[in-house]
Amino acid sequence: MTNYKAIFLDIDGTILRPDHTIQESTIDAVNQALDQGLEVILATGRPLHEISGIAQHLNIHSCIGYNGAFATYKNKEILNEPMDSKTIDFYLQVSSKHGHEMVLYTNNKNTFTAMDAPVVQQFIDVFQLKKNELFSNSVMDKVLGITLMNLDNNDVDLYYTSDDIYFSQVNVAGLTHSYDVIRESVNKGHAVKAILDHLSIPKENAIAFGDGMNDKEMLQYVGEGFAMGNGHPDIFQYAKHRTTDVTESGIFNGLKSLGLVK
Repeated sequence: MTNYKAIFLDIDGTILRPDHTIQESTIDAVNQALDQGLEVILATGRPLHEISGIAQHLNIHSCIGYNGAFATYKNKEILNEPMDSKTIDFYLQVSSKHGHEMVLYTNNKNTFTAMDAPVVQQFIDVFQLKKNELFSNSVMDKVLGITLMNLDNNDVDLYYTSDDIYFSQVNVAGLTHSYDVIRESVNKGHAVKAILDHLSIPKENAIAFGDGMNDKEMLQYVGEGFAMGNGHPDIFQYAKHRTTDVTESGIFNGLKSLGLVK
């Protein structure tokens, strides 16, 4: 009987390969973990309404989305923390002034500052987003997360409003001009804690895999944090372990090193 009780898995660059497919070894690893009674939870920056197919394919029923702003356990809401509307209003002003675009995620749709901008179409295509529409002020109090698009490195500084927010460059080829807006107090680590507390599982008995800077709090919080070999160069310092690339059975090899898969 293993002491490990829960596994948290990022999606892009961790479960999903660059071609949006899932390696058979990853499916095998998840199935072996589920067969042993471990809780397996998706933990992504994506909106939950866009990952139902992935969750279903992996037989996973608990998810963290929006970089930790919303979480469910077996379809029961555990966490729901929208962003401050004043921050959103400020971002709208800055993005309009400097020719940037944004996607503002609510619990049931992706709202964009423009639908016809090339960077928006690229973003939608890469992440295969389905529930898209133009942003309106009617959802101002329902925004759970934001991704900024079409930024140069120096443009990030334009969006700083407080010490509670930082920006995580999207670790996907062709989208490095995009940055997730992460709250220091609302992030994947914060959501992992909420789910573990709900299940009365000590953090030492939890495992996590991730590849981006939006995974750093999650990898730091659990007992066994694995950075994918294809991870952002800065993420490795926050992980206890480094596994192989997403295209080289990273999740399977990580779990195998802990004796959880064969």
